[in-house]
Amino acid sequence: MQLTWIDWAIVAASILICFVPALFYAKRSSESTSEFFASGRSVPWWLAGLSMVATTFSSDTPNWVTEQVRKYGVAGNWQWWAFVLTGVATVFFFARLWRRSGVMTDLEFYEHRYSGKAASLVRGFRAVYLGLFFNCFIMGMVTLAACKIANILFGIAPIWTILICGVLNVVFAAHSGLWGVLVIDMVQFFIKMTAVFAAAWFSLVEVGERLVGKGAGGWAGLKALVEKLSTQQVNTAHGAQPVMSVANGSGQPFLDMLPNFTMSELALMIFILPIAISWWANWYPGAEPGGGSYIAQRMLASKSEKDSLGGTLFFNIAHYVLRPWPWIITALCSIIIYPDLASIKSAFPTADPSLIGHDSAFPAMLKFLPVGFVGLMVGGLIAANSSTILTHLNWGSSYLVHDFYRRFINKDASEGHYINVGRLSTVVLYVFAAVLSLFMTSAQQAFEVLLSIGAGTGLIYIARWFWWRVSAWCEIVAMVMSLVTSLAVPLLMPTADFATRTIVQVAITTFAWLVTAYVGPETDRATLISFYRKVKPVGPGWTAIRAEAGVTDAEVAQENRIGAAFLGWISGCTVIWSSLFAIGNFLYSSGDPARLKMAWILTAVLVVSGYVLLKVTQQLWADSTASQAREDARIQQG
Repeated sequence: MQLTWIDWAIVAASILICFVPALFYAKRSSESTSEFFASGRSVPWWLAGLSMVATTFSSDTPNWVTEQVRKYGVAGNWQWWAFVLTGVATVFFFARLWRRSGVMTDLEFYEHRYSGKAASLVRGFRAVYLGLFFNCFIMGMVTLAACKIANILFGIAPIWTILICGVLNVVFAAHSGLWGVLVIDMVQFFIKMTAVFAAAWFSLVEVGERLVGKGAGGWAGLKALVEKLSTQQVNTAHGAQPVMSVANGSGQPFLDMLPNFTMSELALMIFILPIAISWWANWYPGAEPGGGSYIAQRMLASKSEKDSLGGTLFFNIAHYVLRPWPWIITALCSIIIYPDLASIKSAFPTADPSLIGHDSAFPAMLKFLPVGFVGLMVGGLIAANSSTILTHLNWGSSYLVHDFYRRFINKDASEGHYINVGRLSTVVLYVFAAVLSLFMTSAQQAFEVLLSIGAGTGLIYIARWFWWRVSAWCEIVAMVMSLVTSLAVPLLMPTADFATRTIVQVAITTFAWLVTAYVGPETDRATLISFYRKVKPVGPGWTAIRAEAGVTDAEVAQENRIGAAFLGWISGCTVIWSSLFAIGNFLYSSGDPARLKMAWILTAVLVVSGYVLLKVTQQLWADSTASQAREDARIQQG
């Protein structure tokens, strides 16, 4: 692709609009580690929510979605759509608990919830395990995607992409702290969304010209795309074969939003496993059971329980409703334009063959953008890369500095010293991530590795809020077993598919930590009582501790409103899925009355569930405001 001066001007303007405002937060972020890593706990709900959405919209996300659509059809997205259950559960069950805990990072939580050396061990270990290795693996995925995009579009070697992105991201992450990251995220969200809508539209224009004729517009392209792919289905032989084949009634249609359950192995992997197990059993950044990582960081940085709940709710709606369809439409268009990998290689002969896969089809579609929109897309892709990398640099640095260095190595240094160590750690984190990216091959491969490493640990991050017997030793056993099984199960079951291996891992890891909960050392009673008085979690798992803490059932019920929370969870999931699939059916509905009827039915479901969600949220917001007022009064009374 060739960028004109107009495109370069738009790229420059996009970068300036995103990054220049962040320069003004350097002084504020340098005041303390609380400001640098948690924005002084004063972030409003809308900024926290926008930042979460921008962070999870990284440069590898459209690539990954494109790969799923090309290999498994639209239904392949259930591998992440199932995590709606996790995200909305965080909104209604955990967001207020996190904010109530008052910790700076979710790892500091361990020494409030658990006791003894085991609590310190799990905090220190996870600070390095998540902050360095796991975090850098995720940044490696994002950097790999940036390398593929730059190589496809401009023929740039990976090392230059790494250096350019590294300088931009590391400088701003080290300079402005979380306040700068939040402001950058806010601006980048709008740039990225505009860019991907443009990519979808001009992809439809290209399809229209190829299938209908010269001068056909985007709407004609959409109609032709739906008609063409309605008679096509996924070709499961993903080698050199075309990704589509003629429908014979026994395969997976590209446009279907649910899998063909007669294809049991495919349905198990893309739908049954995610909706039945993965959402609660697997730990994955951005969709952690019980909340965690940078999602917890935003909740903890929120200025109130109300803002924590509101920001997380906004994030989930935007994450699953606003973003997917532009990516999906572009991916479906790529099936027409590039029916196999050979066609991508032919269209980009100077691209590195080792970097070309089905996830390369998204950047390959960007060649059809006109002048001006090319610059907008390049600016959007830079924004997508930066919003994720900046967050992970700040989040990972908070773990390494606050939860490892400050806690175990140097406890008595000045705030300035810790901030400087945090800035240095951002450089180390990016270098490590860049090296890892050079050994990765595809977004799907990295996604499966992350799910495999965290398989079976998810339930413990939910249970620790509801059951006092969950201890630090349970978490240590869960982490060790998930890592061991991720290595051992593939060796012992070499012919099993990924879904089957994951189920085995989840079963082994969950059984191991449950046994530890009953036979392992218990958390110190005084620690449990102190934790309970502060956080006031709900459930029969705390009955004995609640009595010893002197907290009444009525007070706990008032603080948590568990019935309303369940109703919010159900209505929230219904709102997201009904709106997501209503949009899809409206897009498919041209000339198909059945699709149009289904779209209106789903819209009616959306209206009803949306009304329920609004009422529940208003009630919980009012409760959170009252709870905050009671807490402030207690503090004033000493």
